[in-house]
Amino acid sequence: MQRVPVTEAKGRIHTSTATVTVLPEAAESRSTSTPTTSDRRLPLHGPGGQSVNTTDSAVRITHLPTGTVVAMQDEKSQIQNRAKAMVVLRARLLKAEQDRQAAAMSAQRRGQVGAGNRTDKIRTYNFKENRVTDHRINLTLYKLDQVLAGDLDELTDALMAEKRARQLAGEEDDGQ
Repeated sequence: MQRVPVTEAKGRIHTSTATVTVLPEAAESRSTSTPTTSDRRLPLHGPGGQSVNTTDSAVRITHLPTGTVVAMQDEKSQIQNRAKAMVVLRARLLKAEQDRQAAAMSAQRRGQVGAGNRTDKIRTYNFKENRVTDHRINLTLYKLDQVLAGDLDELTDALMAEKRARQLAGEEDDGQ
């Protein structure tokens, strides 16, 4: 955006850059947060707790698809240890899925925004000249006030025409 602020005494043009990212809404997680019996291995491990010589209560659960391992021997009962281990396993799998989704979203965001440099510019809005320039199609309109009021027809029509022309040119190249 190019503008001359009212506080600018010498009439110098100030430029500002903004980046906009359009991302899909986050979908409900269809993760492996509830492991099925076929996804896990549950070998029993010897004694656990204070009753070392009398009970086999220690539990180790391995989630096969991810390799996540949880060992639990807090309780005297193997059933209680298994229940606690499943809670921990679900929590770890959910955290891993959330981290994976966050990384994917971050990569998508970086791909859309770019560096935010002036070389990444798509449009320039010059308030002093009432001008909007779309650099992708080299279109300059001296109707910035109308564009900001929502009259985007001329701009969008030109963009669509350019897109159609590129598609036709691409189809002609494929046929040769």
